[in-house]
Amino acid sequence: MSSAESAGESGDEPEEVEEDKEAEEGEEQVIPSGIEGEVDPDMPRVEHRSNVERITSRYMTKYERARVLGTRAMQISRNAPVMVELSAHETDPLVIAEKELREGKMPFVIRRYLPDGSYEDWKIEELIIDQP
Repeated sequence: MSSAESAGESGDEPEEVEEDKEAEEGEEQVIPSGIEGEVDPDMPRVEHRSNVERITSRYMTKYERARVLGTRAMQISRNAPVMVELSAHETDPLVIAEKELREGKMPFVIRRYLPDGSYEDWKIEELIIDQP
């Protein structure tokens, strides 16, 4: 007897599998700034800090910049829509990602985890970006 027949006879419906969904055009994607560490299970978890009580710096770190550029360049290389105007000679995904970052047009949110288990979300437009 196949698994489909046994599921039908027992009255149970087969489980539905969630599909991996890509971010739609115009939708912002959250990029974690660091790896969430272990948190004391007895400590209450604060999910999100509001914008008025942010405690982290307004400056984008070199690690956040590298991760954002790499992630966006990979998306562009896989035919994601480009958010800036391009000239005919701009075909390198990394150069296009850098241009998007300069113009503040990247559809990302950087999530910075804090030691107490909470996190802060920063949009790319809100951060000060030092160009190397």
